[in-house]
Amino acid sequence: MSTPNGFPQHSGACVTRSTEGGAVQDLHAKKAGKAAKKEAAGNGVLTFEDPPSVGTSLNEALKLLPDELKATMKIKSVTPRPPRKPRLERAASLDEKSWRRWRRFRTSQESLTDPNETSSSNGSLQEASLSPPVRGRASPCHQCCQQNALHSSPDASEASPVGKSRGGTSDLGKRASEISSAFGGLLRGKAFAGGKPRLSQIMPARPLPPMELNVASHTLRTANRIDSDCMDYRHYSQHKFGRVSSSLSDTRLHGNGMVYDNCSTDSMKSTFSLLTPIRSKDVRSRSYLEGSLLANGALLGAEELSRYFPDRNIGIFVATWNMQGQKELPVNLDDFLLPTDPDYAQDMYVIGVQEGCPDRREWEIRLQETLGPHYVMLYSAAHGVLYMSVFIRRDLIWFCSEVEYATVTTRIVSQIKTKGALGICFTFFGTSFLFITSHFTSGDSKVNERKLDYNKTIQALTLPKNVPDTNPYRSSSSDVTTRFDEVFWFGDFNFRLNKDRETVDSILNQNPETDVSKLLAYDQLTSEMSRGSIFKGFHEADIHFRPSYKFDIGKDSYDTTSKQRTPSYTDRVVYRSRYRDDIHAVKYSSCPVIKTSDHRPVFALFRVKVRPGRDNIPLAAGQFDRELYLIGIKRRITRELQKRQEQKDQKSSSVCSIS
Repeated sequence: MSTPNGFPQHSGACVTRSTEGGAVQDLHAKKAGKAAKKEAAGNGVLTFEDPPSVGTSLNEALKLLPDELKATMKIKSVTPRPPRKPRLERAASLDEKSWRRWRRFRTSQESLTDPNETSSSNGSLQEASLSPPVRGRASPCHQCCQQNALHSSPDASEASPVGKSRGGTSDLGKRASEISSAFGGLLRGKAFAGGKPRLSQIMPARPLPPMELNVASHTLRTANRIDSDCMDYRHYSQHKFGRVSSSLSDTRLHGNGMVYDNCSTDSMKSTFSLLTPIRSKDVRSRSYLEGSLLANGALLGAEELSRYFPDRNIGIFVATWNMQGQKELPVNLDDFLLPTDPDYAQDMYVIGVQEGCPDRREWEIRLQETLGPHYVMLYSAAHGVLYMSVFIRRDLIWFCSEVEYATVTTRIVSQIKTKGALGICFTFFGTSFLFITSHFTSGDSKVNERKLDYNKTIQALTLPKNVPDTNPYRSSSSDVTTRFDEVFWFGDFNFRLNKDRETVDSILNQNPETDVSKLLAYDQLTSEMSRGSIFKGFHEADIHFRPSYKFDIGKDSYDTTSKQRTPSYTDRVVYRSRYRDDIHAVKYSSCPVIKTSDHRPVFALFRVKVRPGRDNIPLAAGQFDRELYLIGIKRRITRELQKRQEQKDQKSSSVCSIS
């Protein structure tokens, strides 16, 4: 078949890339393979330093070939065949396949719309003389893009002699020079290994979608983990479903500590629940009340503790307030129980009251109303007008032992229960706690009487009763504070400042609010603790607040009556621990906005280390005051509705006056 100019017709000069060799082969030089091998073996490598110019004819271009090749080389029409499919190294995931399909379509569109794109067959052949043959397997995405460039570019049809019969000898000469350059590159092999690649690296036109979804969060108190006894869940799932996916599915979720549901093999739905999966056989066999120390899956064990408290530290709010027996309660307790300085509420709230209000139940309802539905009252006790209430987060009540309490009267007449001590103890996980609130003897000069009150309290408090001691080897029968891991003692200790009123007032007027070091130099309790005569082994956080006693009710001024009592730090919070650095004081302050008593409430925030425990202790089993909880929540809702109604009435009652 010939063209109108008399030259043999070419059918597209088909060039393909082999998946194994990776080199460009000319289909028109098929019969000259043996001669080329012999020439290459004899170190007769063909080089084309200066390719023929565009104006040369086909015969002049063919003169550049060796005589042996010219004798055997014939140009004839060849029907192009599609390239062989590449052999993949691994099975691609659905995400990779979809991305390759999208990229192949994108490349074909670009080659059709951009005549200057390097993926056109004309440009590829022009670069063949400078590019080395690619060896080894090419990536599937790279091969697909080259196939689209060789078969779908409009430049290839324009450069073909068939498509442009008027091109004349110059077009055919240019075509022959390109064929010769490509054939020379085939024979040279690795001669141009240092040249630039034939095709530029293909980069995605837009960022790839994220392949991983990490749903685990370190800020959650409840960690998304799998119990160690459920770690074989992954192998079970692989056996059941028969595959391990490389995309976002069970492999990624197991790596993050998540599990997935086995509802469907096509849709691996993750159960983003904070609860740990429990097997039916474990429910049948486990008995939490008979668990051993640190047993796998124990209710109070290390795994459960780490799930709720990864750092094994809890926040505790401890407060004391002498209410002076006032019937009137503060309108709002938010500033007292929920100070704005720490961003988060605490895990446990313990409030001790001396000379409490006549209606103790109303006081507890107000506490529940203020703390809201996230907290429940674990226990409350009273000794005359000494009250103590323990509130805890509602999801932590299952990890508490039974709560026990005991009382001590320090008055000579035991029927008068205004002075004494009240203690409440329980075990949380494997750490035992003791909370004591006391009201010691009053009087500026009665330091020895107050020390006697302390000694009587540590000897007469009979705790614990049924809950076992976590470390009996470090306990003493003569001191109740040695029989618990963490001890908090708070109350109206009635220790005064050994200085006259005039001097104390001058110091308060000269120094700012936070500089009270000069006053503490005259503090009786600080002096006695340094001597070791009281609160042995206890510590107190640094004081940076003004004396909490004695104020005029409803005012910020200290006693203006005829007695002119000296302002003092009577209300205190001290603590001790069996283990060093278990208790860290975060904040120690007073609440000056509550003015219904001559005492200001004093509170302290602590971070306390908790250890795992045993299940064979008497458990509280989620017990709390349900009736108080419901009343407090109803009060809270009613108060919120009233506030909204008042705001609505205030807006609707505005009157427009015309002057």
